[in-house]
Amino acid sequence: MEQVGKARSYFLKAMYAFIAVGLGLTNTPDALSSIGVTADSYTVINAMLMAFMILSLLGIFRPLQMLPLLMFELLWKILWLILFALPMYLNSGLDEYAAGVVFACLIGVILTPLVLPWRYILDTYFRFSNAR
Repeated sequence: MEQVGKARSYFLKAMYAFIAVGLGLTNTPDALSSIGVTADSYTVINAMLMAFMILSLLGIFRPLQMLPLLMFELLWKILWLILFALPMYLNSGLDEYAAGVVFACLIGVILTPLVLPWRYILDTYFRFSNAR
């Protein structure tokens, strides 16, 4: 983890753990209870969230290698807030479900940028040169 400081490494690991525990407590029981019962869009979402949880567990041990996972987490939450929640809020207001999702998304949109090693991300994913 020489590319980022020790503190940043611990913050990244904590973020992965936060995601894994959060999904483990909120999504996994529902996902496991519907195994073999039905196959619909909710089971697809549950399976994707379980995969996200498992990859977050891997991020605890390989925080830099799993950065795309946190980048995806931040991007989908920003997109959902702008494209779906904001227009709903401006038009008819948020229902109870949307308000809960907004709260969860805002936590991620606030915390994730704080822990991401932006210089490392820029150097690794967005600087294209032959100098490497």
